[in-house]
Amino acid sequence: MAFTHFRPRRPPRSPFSWYHQALYHDYVRCATPGGTVRIPLSSPKVIGIANSRGERAYQEDFHSFATLSLNPEELRLTVSRHLGIDWDPESVGHPFSRQAVFVGIYDGHGGSTVSQYLRQELHGLLESADKSHIPEMYQYIKELGGYFKRFDGGPLSPWIKPGPPSADAGEMDLHARATLTFFEVDRNLQAEAAAKVCGSTASIVILHSLDSPSTPFFLARRIALTVAHVGDTRILLCSSYSGTAHAMTENHRAGGRIESVRLRRMMGTGVIADSFGDSRWMGALENTRSLGDLKWKPWGVTAEPEVKTKLIESPQWAFMILVSDGISSVVSDQEIVDLARGATGPKHAATRILSFAEEMGSSDNLTAIVLPFAGWGHMGGSDQTKKLREYRSSQMIGAERQRRM
Repeated sequence: MAFTHFRPRRPPRSPFSWYHQALYHDYVRCATPGGTVRIPLSSPKVIGIANSRGERAYQEDFHSFATLSLNPEELRLTVSRHLGIDWDPESVGHPFSRQAVFVGIYDGHGGSTVSQYLRQELHGLLESADKSHIPEMYQYIKELGGYFKRFDGGPLSPWIKPGPPSADAGEMDLHARATLTFFEVDRNLQAEAAAKVCGSTASIVILHSLDSPSTPFFLARRIALTVAHVGDTRILLCSSYSGTAHAMTENHRAGGRIESVRLRRMMGTGVIADSFGDSRWMGALENTRSLGDLKWKPWGVTAEPEVKTKLIESPQWAFMILVSDGISSVVSDQEIVDLARGATGPKHAATRILSFAEEMGSSDNLTAIVLPFAGWGHMGGSDQTKKLREYRSSQMIGAERQRRM
């Protein structure tokens, strides 16, 4: 990945008038007996990435990663509220108390305008989000009308009234920060005509070490993992003990459990099956949460992310994988995890996942991102899908030739 977007940051392209001096960078700091060292995130041993255009004439899959500098009090509140953990930022000191690694995967549809914007801007927007902007953002959301006439602010609700926040509001946590940022993306995209008819799914992870002294995520004994997600990109964890896949995201589609309840409660009926039997919202949309797709916002296609925070303890978890639907549409969660088993490194694991998806006939853009944890290389259990993958591979013999005929 070229780091052309890690440059001195210009004022963000936003209707708000503030200026944020970006502090994000493309390395993670690590404390050693000899002093602080910087480890580049671009190393294939730190973050493994494989992507392909597939059989498409254009690329709409994009990704980004950075180390952010965030308010330590927000990080403390996040682990306190959602994990019940008392973490003291002063125990690790500056700059480690502010350090959080960001990784995002974006799958565009209808064009690459939105997914490319996310690649360039989302990490910076997340770092610069501020609770003082919430009242104006909430006003913008309500003005969308339709579905959003009944929107109560969700995680932003303590700060939606102008003026001083309520006494118990205090600082945002990462759930509120991610929600504000995702809505800010949509507001910024109002100036892009293409964003009215194209959009992108997005899954981001924020990794915050709880160790003292601080250690990078791939060595940490305890990590607070926060996931923010819209659409059908997927985030999977792999258990070190059993090798079992654990999904951190659920696809936001009209027929899904979460989305069908949300949409029917707020909008009534609107799910229509297409000629293949797939559920489509308003008869047109597969994903019911996305960034962009602005013409569909009043009809319930929201940018509000589903946000979760989970404690990652060593050596319970071996690694984490992010994939676009070019992979997950033809390869199961457990197959994805099993393909990474025994890989020589994160880059090798990502390449194996992508190659198998291509072998299974995926014609979409494909992206796989693998992040190792301290349990990397010590995975128990067995390869649960080996025989299944061998059978599927045997059934694909000659299929490529038939597709070209």
